[in-house]
Amino acid sequence: MNFKKIISIVSIVLVTGLIVYGFILVKQIFSANTKFVENEVYVYVPTDANYEAVKKIVSPYVENIDRFEMVANKMSYPENVKSGRFLFTKGMNSYALVRAMRSNIPVKLAFNNQERLENFAGRVGSQIEADSLSLLTSFKDSIFLKENGFNEENVLAMFIPNTYEIYWNTSAVKFRDKMIKEYRNFWNSERVAKAKVQGLTPIEATILASIVHKESVKKDERPRIAGVYLNRLRLGMPLQADPTVIYAIKKRDNDFDQVIKRVFYNDLTMVSPYNTYVNTGLPPGPIAMPDITALEAVLAPEKNDFIYFCASVERFGYHEFAATLKEHNVNAKKYSDWINSQGVKR
Repeated sequence: MNFKKIISIVSIVLVTGLIVYGFILVKQIFSANTKFVENEVYVYVPTDANYEAVKKIVSPYVENIDRFEMVANKMSYPENVKSGRFLFTKGMNSYALVRAMRSNIPVKLAFNNQERLENFAGRVGSQIEADSLSLLTSFKDSIFLKENGFNEENVLAMFIPNTYEIYWNTSAVKFRDKMIKEYRNFWNSERVAKAKVQGLTPIEATILASIVHKESVKKDERPRIAGVYLNRLRLGMPLQADPTVIYAIKKRDNDFDQVIKRVFYNDLTMVSPYNTYVNTGLPPGPIAMPDITALEAVLAPEKNDFIYFCASVERFGYHEFAATLKEHNVNAKKYSDWINSQGVKR
């Protein structure tokens, strides 16, 4: 066999070997490499996780971890691990999986109607990486509160209920800073001016809105209720809002899970800055996180002469309104008789 033939055979072998290797490589890179039955799953990589940690996180979803690792190494992923929330779809190949690990997908974080800062921190902490304790600490930071005109009693007013897109690995401080920006965006010059017309600051408007929110679930009735409370404030009357008494009871008992459907006369005398039967003006902070419809009701209240209202026994969920105490007493007796007939004790 002459030298040229030897060269030709060797070349053919090498080319064949390269083709086979290339085929194997392509198969490793581009064949499906998932083992979950769902159409899609999210994987979460904590802040400061290294490549070894990532392999443990993704292994329940990857059919062949060696193939994944081979592609990851070729794509320099081990040296460039990212934290966050990443989407895997069924049938992804190793190349697509590694690419997915570089695309942090935000969560749609939603919250509303939280009664306490602690509950709110728990609600947020269940949706992002930051835990409730770190969130609560950031919310109560004295420097932050002072710089932004809040205190621990009223800082709940800073959070505007909505759905926000935010990265899962957002830190507690960055989340708090995003929320103060959202607060400032909401309280634009137009809304601040509307609050001023009612004699309120944004924080005061939010405190009143929290009472309006708790007083009625009927959004179409909230402007009327806001009008009544504003009438009382202008007259120097106590707000006499049952939801504030309920809040005071829960706060006193340190039990915000209890259900209170009825307020008794002896409850109205309890000593608490949140009891608007014994204190005039607004309580020191929101009694819940009011939604935007309650806030808008305070900013654009119904102009009326009503001073009193109580729950209606004819239109459940709504209230009966009165301009005089005599009218109100008639309405109140109807409600009292009805609730007694239902056997509601608390």
